[in-house]
Amino acid sequence: MSRMNRRALLLNSASAVIASTVAASAFATKPRREDREPSRDLRALINAHKATYAAFGKAIHERGGSNRDHDRASRAEERALLAVCAYPALGEGDRRAKARYLLKIEARGELDLAEHIQALLRSTMGEG
Repeated sequence: MSRMNRRALLLNSASAVIASTVAASAFATKPRREDREPSRDLRALINAHKATYAAFGKAIHERGGSNRDHDRASRAEERALLAVCAYPALGEGDRRAKARYLLKIEARGELDLAEHIQALLRSTMGEG
């Protein structure tokens, strides 16, 4: 017959509490379907950046385009990217979509302005 000592009892109790806490946390934090998808607002910001990025590329490669056109397109693209960086992703879908998109931008070496990084960091604190 095994003896139940105080240490074994505490260990079994602690294990049960941890297991129930983990199970409750997993259930409570399971994202709702609408939280797994990016919000309409974030999708619109990403699409706007994609469009301005394409327009900037076109302005650069267009024959006869002026430096003024290039600068205007560059500023529009920077503003659009800044808006994505500044967007306060609240749900899981927003966080994942924003991170995935910005990682692609960063891989191209284009997430390089201090303003982009500052906006990104402020967005995680809830500051716009």
